[in-house]
Amino acid sequence: MASFVCLDSRVGTPLHRQLYESIRAAIVDGRLGAGARVPSTRGLALQLNVSRNTAMNAFEQLLAEGYLVGRAGSGTYVADDLPERATAIAGRARGGATSGAAGIVAPARPSGRARALASFPCPFRREPDSPIAFRVGAPDREHFPVETWGRLLARRWNRSGADLLHHGDPRGYAPLRRAVCDYVTTARGVRCTVERVLIVTGTQQGVQLAAQVLLDPGQAAWVEDPGYPAYRGALAASGASVVPVPVDAEGLDVAAGVRRRSGARLAIVTPAHQMPMGVALSAGRRAALLDWAAESDAWIFEDDYDSEFRYAGRPLPALQGAPGGGERVVYCGTFSKVMSPALRLAYLVVPAALVDAFVTAKAFADVQCPPLEQAVLTDFIAQGHFARHVRRMRVLYARRQAALIEQAARECAGRLDVRPMAAGMHLIGWLPPGADDREVSRRLRRAGVNNLPLSAMAIEAATPPALLLGYAGLPDAELAPAVRRMAAALR
Repeated sequence: MASFVCLDSRVGTPLHRQLYESIRAAIVDGRLGAGARVPSTRGLALQLNVSRNTAMNAFEQLLAEGYLVGRAGSGTYVADDLPERATAIAGRARGGATSGAAGIVAPARPSGRARALASFPCPFRREPDSPIAFRVGAPDREHFPVETWGRLLARRWNRSGADLLHHGDPRGYAPLRRAVCDYVTTARGVRCTVERVLIVTGTQQGVQLAAQVLLDPGQAAWVEDPGYPAYRGALAASGASVVPVPVDAEGLDVAAGVRRRSGARLAIVTPAHQMPMGVALSAGRRAALLDWAAESDAWIFEDDYDSEFRYAGRPLPALQGAPGGGERVVYCGTFSKVMSPALRLAYLVVPAALVDAFVTAKAFADVQCPPLEQAVLTDFIAQGHFARHVRRMRVLYARRQAALIEQAARECAGRLDVRPMAAGMHLIGWLPPGADDREVSRRLRRAGVNNLPLSAMAIEAATPPALLLGYAGLPDAELAPAVRRMAAALR
């Protein structure tokens, strides 16, 4: 197998992508024949001197696309029926044009960017009946103020419904932008004016706009490793080169990023509560990151995704509010984690020099966010409901975190070590050394327990075996039964 693979860490393409493309090419052109057994991910990683995560990411994509098949208790093999062959058969059945003596349909060839996007697992695809325990990133639904929201919605529609039927401002509903500006200035120490606030449909759109505005195709962007996988998809969509930068107890290792790609133009970070490890970016690293951005003429995208939920110690101020941050940091906050992901509203605070570019990019992306929802949210904030809801959720989530830790210690002792975090909506359950967290994750999912393996969040980082367990959206009555199901599956 190693003879088919050519990896080069100096190029911008991630190693797992290079490995995937090398194996796929060998299968398509026949160097790896149908039914051929391929090495295990552990064996291949040793052969190629790469991390096992790199091999697993490549294999998972090849399995998902049908080039490889797994046989229980036997191993992994090249598929007998390749995707290209299925395309040819389907084309002949439809009477499509063929080429060559064999009559094989010439498959449609998407762009290189389309192929790159297709290689990224989409974290937002979810079965409707997917279990809620322990889904990562899901807020509580039971305590959403449905009656209050419905009353405000009806009142706002009766008062100004017709006025909200016109095209709105791509920057967002002006009163909501003022409310956001007041909130982030007071609660997060952000350097802000109303003119710099932009309402977007979620953090993901914020990242996509930042990649579009701040990066030319082929330019490099740092991402935390391990980190939130959806960032990589947004960067791939813009044609950027993804540079994984290690995370340690102080957060993003800026010095390692400089060694890997000092000329990167963008760094995407979660300074207040790193996703997924939960650490905060230290004061020294914050200063180093801002210095790097200023010296390299680069930008920082600060995802402040769950800053409202801190249970111990003082809230950490936003990186954007530090000296020099206002000129180099695009700050992003979201209502999805506090209210509901269905609301699809988040906000950016952008440097003054970038306002026009971001507004134009937003206008070309989708013209505007839904005006009615923006107006109702403005009323919700102005009447004090938002602040009360945040306080209630903070107390509720702290209680649920403590309950999960207590239940896991009782039911999963010796199999899963769940430790507290000072903030956030998920915990990490550490598995025994040598465990395969992806296999354990699949086993738990078959038992009706939602989770994420920590290794799935990594690009090149060698992460200890662990599971991410979201607790915020899990009703109190369902927590203990879910932990018992998890314990049974772990046994």
